[in-house]
Amino acid sequence: QVQLVESGGGLVQAGGSLRLSCAASGRTFRRSAMGWFRQAPGKEREFVAVIGWSGGSIYYADSVKGRFTISRDNAKNKVYLQMNSLTPADTAVYYCAADLSVVSRHATYWGQGTHVTVSS
Repeated sequence: QVQLVESGGGLVQAGGSLRLSCAASGRTFRRSAMGWFRQAPGKEREFVAVIGWSGGSIYYADSVKGRFTISRDNAKNKVYLQMNSLTPADTAVYYCAADLSVVSRHATYWGQGTHVTVSS
């Protein structure tokens, strides 16, 4: 059974940083793109970042470009999201996604999400 488990969320003040982690189990994703999405209260889930299987194809949503960095460790079957210069607008539940299409942003597997709250 495939599982994606996110961690690293929490409460942080504006301007602060958090590092999210996503651990995959049940199969290896070293040949699949992985990424992050988020859903703010009252809004639809939106794309945040994607990283190709080799780490060579990386794309970000305009809203996080220059502040967030996605990375992966295929040996550990993990993907990370380093979030800097956080603002209250970044408050959301962050979801890890795997078997993610870099083009369509459709994903086969999803985690349960980790909450990120940024206070002003």
